[in-house]
Amino acid sequence: MSEVRLSVELRTEFGKGGARRTRRAGMIPAVIYGHGADPRHVSLPAREFAAAVKRGGGNVLLTLEIAGEDQLAIPKSIQRHPIKGYFEHIDLLAVRRGEQVTVDVPLAVVGELARGGLLAQEFTSVSVRAEATNLPTVIEVSIDGLEIGQRLTAGDLKLPDGVTLAGEAEQILLVIQEAAALEGPGADAAEGEAEAGAGPAASGDGAE
Repeated sequence: MSEVRLSVELRTEFGKGGARRTRRAGMIPAVIYGHGADPRHVSLPAREFAAAVKRGGGNVLLTLEIAGEDQLAIPKSIQRHPIKGYFEHIDLLAVRRGEQVTVDVPLAVVGELARGGLLAQEFTSVSVRAEATNLPTVIEVSIDGLEIGQRLTAGDLKLPDGVTLAGEAEQILLVIQEAAALEGPGADAAEGEAEAGAGPAASGDGAE
């Protein structure tokens, strides 16, 4: 797991106006929670935090330098602008080395889809429990060998050493469905147009 050191500042301005001024200064408003302590309002360097997330994922382990002290933390909630994409606010969870924490880890589907199959992915992440300094950035889900009609559950995942499932093992993550064939009176016409080059070929994926 990646570990990144960031120098952060304590925030004294709050509200929307204070948050805008923080972002204009190249920082991200953030709050650190955890261990029964009062929340601490800080600002993170935007460029360095973006690089940390790009390298280590949403569960990147951060060593925050705050007023001469170090605090380990992981992102708990990341809010981004829906259009411009910049970071608007970060909630951070304070952790300790050796402490077990529960996080959602994104899934990466790998492998070859069965011929004539359509992948129906029910969940894009899975909840796991692991030591704070050993959190996986992504969990691979292989669909090699899965036939049409088969499904894969959270209990089927091959988790890294030291990582255990936090949710239900029966949780269905994906299903291999049969791809719907083009049917109906328009099928012959579409096929004739494609052969004659009368127009652009229609997409037959049907997945959204």
